[in-house]
Amino acid sequence: MAGGETTAAESGDTAAPLRLIRDLGRISAAGFSGFFKRDCADLARRVSLLAHLLEEIRDSNKIKENGDVSSSSSYRACFSDLTVALQAAKRLVIAANNFDNSKISSDGPTKKLFFQFQCVTWKLEKALTNLPYGDFDISEEVQEQVELVRAQLRRATERYGGPLNSSLLCRALSQPLDKEIDPFQPGNRLTRSLHVKNIGIIDHEVGQKMEGNGSEYNATDDVIRNKESLRNSSTSCEIGVPKDSDIGSIKSSTCKNLDENKKPDSPVIPDDFLCPISLELMRDPVIVATGQTYERSYIQRWIDCGNTTCPKTQQKLRHLTLTPNYVLRSLISQWCVKHNIEQTTTLTNGKIKKSDGSFRDVTGDIAAIEALVRKLSSRSTEERRAAVSEIRSLSKRSTDNRILLAEAGAIPILVNLLTSEDTQIQDNAVTSILNMSIYENNKGFIMLANAIPSIVQLLRAGSMEAKENAAATLFSLSLADENKIIIGASGAIPALVDLLQNGSSRGKKDAATALFNLCIYHGNKGRAVRAGIITALLKMLTDSSSCMVDEALTILSVLASHQEAKLAIVKASTIPVLIDLLRMGSPRNKENASAILLSLCKRDKENLACLSRLGALIPLSELAKNGTERAKRKANSLLENLRKSQQL
Repeated sequence: MAGGETTAAESGDTAAPLRLIRDLGRISAAGFSGFFKRDCADLARRVSLLAHLLEEIRDSNKIKENGDVSSSSSYRACFSDLTVALQAAKRLVIAANNFDNSKISSDGPTKKLFFQFQCVTWKLEKALTNLPYGDFDISEEVQEQVELVRAQLRRATERYGGPLNSSLLCRALSQPLDKEIDPFQPGNRLTRSLHVKNIGIIDHEVGQKMEGNGSEYNATDDVIRNKESLRNSSTSCEIGVPKDSDIGSIKSSTCKNLDENKKPDSPVIPDDFLCPISLELMRDPVIVATGQTYERSYIQRWIDCGNTTCPKTQQKLRHLTLTPNYVLRSLISQWCVKHNIEQTTTLTNGKIKKSDGSFRDVTGDIAAIEALVRKLSSRSTEERRAAVSEIRSLSKRSTDNRILLAEAGAIPILVNLLTSEDTQIQDNAVTSILNMSIYENNKGFIMLANAIPSIVQLLRAGSMEAKENAAATLFSLSLADENKIIIGASGAIPALVDLLQNGSSRGKKDAATALFNLCIYHGNKGRAVRAGIITALLKMLTDSSSCMVDEALTILSVLASHQEAKLAIVKASTIPVLIDLLRMGSPRNKENASAILLSLCKRDKENLACLSRLGALIPLSELAKNGTERAKRKANSLLENLRKSQQL
């Protein structure tokens, strides 16, 4: 091999992780058994999907062209981290598969393995996050597959015990698996979130599976005492996928968080301020019928899963009303101020913080809104209808109302009302959720309430008003990158394409906006193409009565980078239409048309020949002189490609 051509295979960076993946594959092929059968199978399946990634990295042309990449210390460190994580996964699978079932009734060994599954999935996800993907030639299919695996690993980490933010986990993750510290030593407060017996719930797998590869895993409070209850429980609920930071900043932010957790002077949170379920500092404490206090989102999730007992006392709940614990919230707020701990909520002691830093007393508003939210659960259809109509109006008026409604627990109830048989209630409920989603913090609560399936159902079969507002809600929620993945996997895209084709004028615009935003995520582009979006967009471009040429071109410009979309666009005879827009379109139309043509024709002889044959040279030359700055760049690039193709 010529000097300077250093492949990943030669450097051995992919050899070790590939060998470990194949080892896990052989172990998996032999079959798993026992108490941790499903956990082992899930972990092995996720790891096996990484083989294609490593094989493509090994054979990457970019590495051959740029041999110094594989010799860099950061490059080797990334693969070293992945190797360590895979070694831990292999050891864990072997240990869990050989677990003595007679020890199931003993809390310690079983919980320790759950803890180790959490550590290993976290290690794998972080190792994958830090790989320098831009340095390799990785196909779109494999990129989507890796994104899927990372999403599954994030959810699995949550399921095994919540966010990894304690000093205990930081210490555990810094050691090899066979030297993991025992997380169940007496008196260790930070690990009580792993004691399933105490909290009544581990955490349920995300209800909406990605590409059909997710595995549902449920548990109730007697998981350690009863193996069958762990494997056969039928309850499930959704947890929001943790926010995925951009790849360039994840490593530094993660290290920063770990360093912060290791600070010896970090204040010890009083036990009374910790939610008994999550063992995290409560932001919105509420009281249940037994008098116990929990973080609202966690106890609401517990109740939504069909549980009717108090997680801490195991007593039957006489009612399911959640009463805000204002006294405790005030104490927590004062403690946070004293210790300079950021508070995520703008509601403090019955006052809302305004943009100028001052506070507005909303005590009276809180009481009125809580009374209104209680009416949402009334047995009277008329009373529910009136309440949801009023909430729609309130949520439209101000940010303060959106905050107070969420604080009063309106979101989960509104989500339930999306499936009401009353059309008016449905319309007002989805519009209320749309209005509330405008406030950024509410997006997470809406996702946590498992709203997406019901919103998609309304998009398919609701009234035209409900469809319009369902599409607008999906757009609002999809502004968070991780939600693009969840919404795309929910079946929303075909329903949005149908609305784009057959909806009202407003419905088409709402659908176009949502589709554009969803298709920013690469994995959703193929879904949109398969749902028939290209035909719908071409019709919008050629229909003289259409007022959505800008929207159609904007979506096409996003799709054109996807190979499947590119083929579909060309096959639909879109190039002649785009050339006509170069001649007669508005400046913005010309700019987008030239960008799409560049994506279609770059390094494609057939499409360049088509461009030349259809007389694109003159409008492109004109655009290169008089277009917008972006249009000039695109036109000049196309002209350069045309010149090169004619010289061959």
